[in-house]
This record gives sequence, structure tokens and C-alpha cells, in this order.
Amino acid sequence: MTLSHLKPTVPKCWLFAASGVMWSAVGIMMCTTAIGWLADGGMGRGMAFSAAGLILAVLSVRWGFGRIAQKNIRRLRRLPDRGCFFAFQAWKGYLIILAMIALGITLRHSPIPKHFLAVAYTAIGGALFVGSFNYYRHLSRLIRTSFRRRDQRHTLPE
Repeated sequence: MTLSHLKPTVPKCWLFAASGVMWSAVGIMMCTTAIGWLADGGMGRGMAFSAAGLILAVLSVRWGFGRIAQKNIRRLRRLPDRGCFFAFQAWKGYLIILAMIALGITLRHSPIPKHFLAVAYTAIGGALFVGSFNYYRHLSRLIRTSFRRRDQRHTLPE
């Protein structure tokens, strides 16, 4: 028995779904954390910091996270029709995730005021959430294409 039998193999569409769900979940978690921090600081300050975070999120999607998602989608498209479930993220990406988790823990326990951290959390969380729709859009295309192919195979000749 080889180790390849232990690898959780799934259809490629599951890799796109896993990527989208992961990006959405982390984005929502980060934005929720930021909202909690901003709620403690009063409404006026919270709105200003929220607006700053949202503006940075839009810019981050446009010039950062959107490009990362597109690069990952191109990588996933090159994979075979079935692959290891954990391939939804490149191995280098797992190292970046660990570094970002460590940075987040460090920042949360730093003396930096939470309302300033909320801007960064909103920017990154919002960018991840919006960037996740790149994966959902591609997943939708895969599913539509799959149904079209299936329907073409099952059509009766006239």
C-alpha cells in the first residue's frame, strides 16, 4: 500500500469551492473582529475607521487579492480533473497563511490601539471576502460547462 491511497482525492470543482469558502470565511471572521473593536470606540470614530478599511479593501482587491485569486485559479485549472483536496491552496500559500496567522496574533496582543488594527482587519477581510467571488464565478462556469457536456451526451438524435 502506498501513501497515495491515503490522499483525499476530489473532483476539481471542490478545489474551487474550498478556496472560495476559505477566503469568504476568513474575510468574514476578520471583518467581524474589526466591527467588534470599532463598536467599543464609539459611533463617530467607528464610521471613519470603517470607511478607511473599506476603501483599502477595494484597493486591495483591485491590486492585490484579486490578482492572487486569479493566479490561484489559473494554477487550479492546470490540475487534473481529480486531485488532492489540499491542493486548493499552493504549498507556498500554506506558509504564507501560517505567517499571517502569527502576524495577526502578534498584532492583536500588541499595544497598537484596536481601532487602528480594525482598519487593517477590515481591509484584508473585505478583500478576502470580495476576492472569494472569483472562485465562485469560476466554480459556476465549471458546473455549467459540466451540465452542458452531460446534456449533449444524453441528447437523443432527431
